[in-house]
Amino acid sequence: MKQAIQIGAGNIGRGFIGALLSQAGWHVTFADVVEPIIEALNRDHGYTVHILDKDPGEIAISGVDGVISTSPDFAKKVAECDLITTAVGPNVLPIIAKSIAGGIQARKAAGNTAPMNVVCCENGLRTTTRLKNEVLKHLSQEETAFLDEHIGFADCAVDRICPKPSFDNILDAAVERYCEWDVEAAAWKGEKPEIDGLTFADNLMAYLERKLFTLNSGHAICAYLGYLKGCKTIKDSIADGAIGAIVHAAISESGEGLIREFGFDPAVHHAYVEKIFARYQNPFLEDEVLRVGREPIRKLEAGDRLIKPLVTTASYGLPVDHLLFGAAAALRFDCPDDPQSVELQKKLRADGPAAALAAYSGLTAEDPLTGRILDIYRALAVI
Repeated sequence: MKQAIQIGAGNIGRGFIGALLSQAGWHVTFADVVEPIIEALNRDHGYTVHILDKDPGEIAISGVDGVISTSPDFAKKVAECDLITTAVGPNVLPIIAKSIAGGIQARKAAGNTAPMNVVCCENGLRTTTRLKNEVLKHLSQEETAFLDEHIGFADCAVDRICPKPSFDNILDAAVERYCEWDVEAAAWKGEKPEIDGLTFADNLMAYLERKLFTLNSGHAICAYLGYLKGCKTIKDSIADGAIGAIVHAAISESGEGLIREFGFDPAVHHAYVEKIFARYQNPFLEDEVLRVGREPIRKLEAGDRLIKPLVTTASYGLPVDHLLFGAAAALRFDCPDDPQSVELQKKLRADGPAAALAAYSGLTAEDPLTGRILDIYRALAVI
């Protein structure tokens, strides 16, 4: 039986990636630092994935276990496994890199030359490549050569909304029925497995940016505008006529940029936009705007969901009137429980919105988009 380690035993790890691997016949070990979750996995060895959609259902996952990701046992697992996947958030990747490196060292010491692959299932571009660069910092030249020969680091695009509802069983997870997992074919080492829900892609960047420009961008805009209007969930936010119209127009604008950038068939991509917009309206997903909006500084980065679609689309001389709302509303996200929001608001108070936007997004005061974003930022103060 193929062995997989899913680092991150949260809702995405259990409900999406770990569930797909388990259903495909893999033995899945979840690695995390949350001891109650790991204890429950090692006690129950299973849980239920609840599909919250117009066509609801349940999937029973069995035969799984857990390991504390900072323990010596984690390195032993890495030394023997066939696949490592992550769902921890991009900012945590440098933290787990040392533990993964330790496992690779143990693998080399054990003489295990069987192919192993690492795939980061995070919301972001090329996160597996970022993790690889962090892992290499902890390896010697000889260990790096071992990695290059036997271990693949394949970037991927993942797409599934995984809200965080409350169940009696702390292991149960919730997901929508829609699922997409596209893995970079060229970076994979060894034989490619058949896993329902996983597709090996030749042009991964097209898939990555299609999701970033559409689902992630619209999701964030919906969350930030909904937060300003007092909405608690994405469902409530998208139901607001004004917000819904802005979100739909924004992902339609970014779609035109994608069509120019990657040569997507216009009719096919327009249908994809409508499918994404319909997913926001899923009445069974109580996805909180605070969860979707968290870490606004990361989401304001030049390569992320608010700025990249805006800049790319504008570079083709196409309209971006509604995409502008994303960065403007993100600057207004004032959540005391989110460390990045606290830092952002402190920066805004100390240096002003132009300086804050430049610091986090790279858009300078001279960029024509900056003035348009700040106009909307000021207008949003009256909502």
